[in-house]
Amino acid sequence: MALTASEVARLGELARIRLTEAEVAQLAPQLDVILQAVASVSEVVGEDIPPTSHALDLTNVFRADVVTPSLPPEAVLAAAPAVEDGRFRVPRILGEQQ
Repeated sequence: MALTASEVARLGELARIRLTEAEVAQLAPQLDVILQAVASVSEVVGEDIPPTSHALDLTNVFRADVVTPSLPPEAVLAAAPAVEDGRFRVPRILGEQQ
């Protein structure tokens, strides 16, 4: 099933990418090749093959979460450029209002 120009243009809109007519014409056959490749993979899959997210089994490589002593708040805040009410004072961002 070949992608139409309107389908490629719609995909561009969904991705918030402004495409010219020439770009749509160029991308349509390229995206069609990708879709055919994905479809060929689904032909190989049988009911005896379980779905997986990775080719190899993954194991957790994180260390155990162990509580350890930390610095006192006064020592941490002593290195801060600005402090307010026992906390780091940071500049306001994204036009937030108090």
